[in-house]
Amino acid sequence: MKIFFRYQTKKIIWLTKPPGRHFHKDRQKKTPLTLADLEAINRCNRQKNKNFNFAADVLDQWAQKEKTGERPANPALWWVNGKGDEVKWSFRELGSLSRKAANVLTKPCGLQRGDHVAVILPRIPEWWLVNVKKIRTGIVFIPGTIQLTAKDILYRLRASKAKCVVASKKMAPVVESIALECPDLKTKKLVSPQSRTGWLSFQEFASEEKKCVETGSQEPMTIYFTSEKKGSPKMAQHSQSSLGIGKKICGRYWLDLKSSDIIWNMSDTGWVKAAIGSVFSSWLRGACVFVHQMAEFDTDIFLDTLTTYPITTLCSPPTVYRMLVRKKKKRYKFKSLRHCLTGGEPLKKEVLEQWRTQTGLELYEEKKQTEVGIICAKKKGQEIKPGSMGKGMLPYKKKIIDENEKNLPPGKEGEIALRLKSTWPFCFFSEYVDNPQKTAKKIRGDFYVTGDRGVMDSDGYFWFVGRADDVIISSGKQLHSALAANPKKVVKAFVVLAAPFKSYNPEKLKKKLQDHVKKSTAPYKYPRKVEFVEELPKTITGKKKNNVLRDQEWGRR
Repeated sequence: MKIFFRYQTKKIIWLTKPPGRHFHKDRQKKTPLTLADLEAINRCNRQKNKNFNFAADVLDQWAQKEKTGERPANPALWWVNGKGDEVKWSFRELGSLSRKAANVLTKPCGLQRGDHVAVILPRIPEWWLVNVKKIRTGIVFIPGTIQLTAKDILYRLRASKAKCVVASKKMAPVVESIALECPDLKTKKLVSPQSRTGWLSFQEFASEEKKCVETGSQEPMTIYFTSEKKGSPKMAQHSQSSLGIGKKICGRYWLDLKSSDIIWNMSDTGWVKAAIGSVFSSWLRGACVFVHQMAEFDTDIFLDTLTTYPITTLCSPPTVYRMLVRKKKKRYKFKSLRHCLTGGEPLKKEVLEQWRTQTGLELYEEKKQTEVGIICAKKKGQEIKPGSMGKGMLPYKKKIIDENEKNLPPGKEGEIALRLKSTWPFCFFSEYVDNPQKTAKKIRGDFYVTGDRGVMDSDGYFWFVGRADDVIISSGKQLHSALAANPKKVVKAFVVLAAPFKSYNPEKLKKKLQDHVKKSTAPYKYPRKVEFVEELPKTITGKKKNNVLRDQEWGRR
């Protein structure tokens, strides 16, 4: 049987005869976890079960609620591309598709539970399907942005020892250029209506519905590559429960989601924020995940989407809100929008105020890390203090500590840390794969150290000061650089030219340098401004506190 994903104009794809719930092996002999149980576990009010699988214990539970009419008629996933194509999947349909798609990996690819698979796909429905089917089979998936270069992909495939890569037509040639240098890579799966030599088609599904494996709560589920000041990215591994249960409270209190809500999270599929906002937190609450493929951001398309579709919850980087308020409309009229969120970089006070004036809505910020998710946020109903990160998020106890692990009082700058109990919290990442030394360095005494410095005020609000590395975020993207900052919200490179290059045309040389950075790292990592100087400014060469130059517009990962 073939299930194909060629989205024909104005055609909504629904599967016939959606299935009921399939439990793990022997699951029906046990009392299944309820959604309330998951929240109690997330609050640390109940011990987690030995076994847990997000697909069986969450998605299939919502599928059953659809069948009995306990969940609203919203789809689980609603995808559009702005060209008239549309896909809607209910939880029951998502379950059926993912059980059939599981055969694509386990049969022709020969993959086994615990094997690593790299996924490099844009915002298309198959990305969600791949995530769910890997959870069902116990295969560890490794998301990557489509802006990765051949060099980036080569490092990730080698470091992770991935046996399979799933990629789009656009990324296939990039993967092919380095595939022979990856000894562990055995299979390449192509997500495209067209075929390609050397690639298996993702569209070829077996008709049989493969049952979900029974995975342990601490069994590996996914790996994210982190940002680094020096050296290569680390592999932060999350378990079945760290994201699958650990984001339940985030969905309730920061995203403020109900099963009747429709959330549009604009994060790239390669970042952990996509997992939090577009998979785990949203589906733990039974909400509909809305997706607009939108390859490049366009304010007019964005506004048209918000006014056309019944989106209730929006999550976008501050850059998007800045672009919208610059249109200087007196009032926006959105069909259903009631809750707006942002993160990834600090939000300017004037943007917050202008958005409130133009929409009547507040903007709620967050502070997250790949390793532990959202650790601090402004929740609905709390006072909004512009410039702060908000208060600590459950289940974490957030503190400011000194170099001797002593709690610091309000107003004193120190390291932002999370208080640990006797055991490693299940909602943390499990480890940095193949790097026990780096994992061990995250623990100091009774604290998990985030690598951030900050201050807590007398009301319990946290204020970010800086990091001890060079990870800069501009326009919601992570930039690895030892470059200095200018006050115009963009990354600026100060370059001292060697004698042979001083006679070059500066504009041509500037473009050449920018193109070199794009090719050697990734397209989004290049410096937007380049200035040629006789010597580096003292603000760059001089040692500043925390050894990092900061701009109020720049956030951290």
